[in-house]
Amino acid sequence: MAKLLQRYNLLKSGLRLVKSTHTSTEKQLYICHLSWRSYTRGRGFFGLLFDIDGVLVRGRTPIPAAKQIFRNLVDRKGRYKVPVVFVTNAGNSLRQTKAEQLSHQLEVEVSPDQVVLSHSPLRMFSQYHQMCVLVSGQGPVLDVAHNLGFQNVVTIDMLREAFPLQDVVDHSRRPKDTVPPTKHLPPIEAIILFGEPVRWETNLQLIMDVLLTNGRPGNVLTSLQYPHLPVLACNMDLMWMAEAKNPRFGHGMFLVCLESLYRKVTGCELKYEALIGKPSMVTYNYAELLVRQQAESLGWTRPVERLYAIGDNPMADIYGANLYNRYLESCHNSRTQMFLKQSGGGEPQSQPLEGTLQTCAEIEGVSASPVLPMGCSSILVCTGVYSQDHQELPSDPGHTVTEHQVFHGHRDFRFDPDLTQPSLVVHDVKEAVELVFQKEGWPLE
Repeated sequence: MAKLLQRYNLLKSGLRLVKSTHTSTEKQLYICHLSWRSYTRGRGFFGLLFDIDGVLVRGRTPIPAAKQIFRNLVDRKGRYKVPVVFVTNAGNSLRQTKAEQLSHQLEVEVSPDQVVLSHSPLRMFSQYHQMCVLVSGQGPVLDVAHNLGFQNVVTIDMLREAFPLQDVVDHSRRPKDTVPPTKHLPPIEAIILFGEPVRWETNLQLIMDVLLTNGRPGNVLTSLQYPHLPVLACNMDLMWMAEAKNPRFGHGMFLVCLESLYRKVTGCELKYEALIGKPSMVTYNYAELLVRQQAESLGWTRPVERLYAIGDNPMADIYGANLYNRYLESCHNSRTQMFLKQSGGGEPQSQPLEGTLQTCAEIEGVSASPVLPMGCSSILVCTGVYSQDHQELPSDPGHTVTEHQVFHGHRDFRFDPDLTQPSLVVHDVKEAVELVFQKEGWPLE
């Protein structure tokens, strides 16, 4: 846990340096199939990061190509040939439940240690684990919160039961005859948003009550306290792909509503203590740690050299993988420059990014081992949010693969068109894995 906390603190400084940089790394270009031939000598050491919805499944239905390729990803004993981590913005279940679901759908064994849900990195936020937190979402939110380390948890249902007069949009749920008494709850100290809830009006109303009253929703509002209580949000996806022919509302849409309401009522911006889930670098760093642990369990003596993130959403999967790739490249550039400086190689051709040296040195030390991967390549499939049926590939590889006339990312993520540009566009996950194995010099059969 201490190592995870250290990684999180380092990533915060890493995220600041990436946000402050516009020209530090070479632009990601769309790569056609012909230019993605294998060029490595011998086997490369790599890990795979799979999105789930729109890549492996559509709702509860597995995508046939996913089942086919996963048969080749394991050996005769069911052991994975390379490290595999499932990185999803879903957050309405426990890791164990999601692993069991994936095992059934893909017909291979999936361990909870291979699953990163949108809320999984909250294990690192131990400074909130002792606080009284309000949690919003659906599914077993109380169990999820306790599993992540939160010890004093209040759910929206518990809050509604304690203050029955505050949820009145649905007339049928209002108290009818006698007014039930309110119940005592401890003051709420932070708000955790796991994912899209079922009754948006109830959740929006009660979360607003908590924010406006500084954690005491039974009190009369007298003056606004700002900044407000800490808010931690998981899953920023505006839309996601299920069985329907068109994308459905995601938790990002709920966040837009909450942000708009807070600004409309108070005139102030809703602030987040943390935004977790793709495209956050915290999520990708957490996934990389799991890849490293799997590589060790496979007996690999060399570090993982490259990650391949396969997804269907340009604004979540591709943006996040490219953002993390930019961070990794900055980290390695600064390490190289420090080595040259210490070995008498003279001053580097270009100055390192501000804060990069400290970030990398703190993570591993200048000559420490194991080291971070050299990069993270993004692969976009056409079986989910992005579809070639509706969006054509560009004729000019210098253009992005999607026309972002409307920005679908979260408000707090600066829109950088380069970050929505995948390293590769393929039809489905089977084609993606086959090309990666070919490139890295691994047999897949």
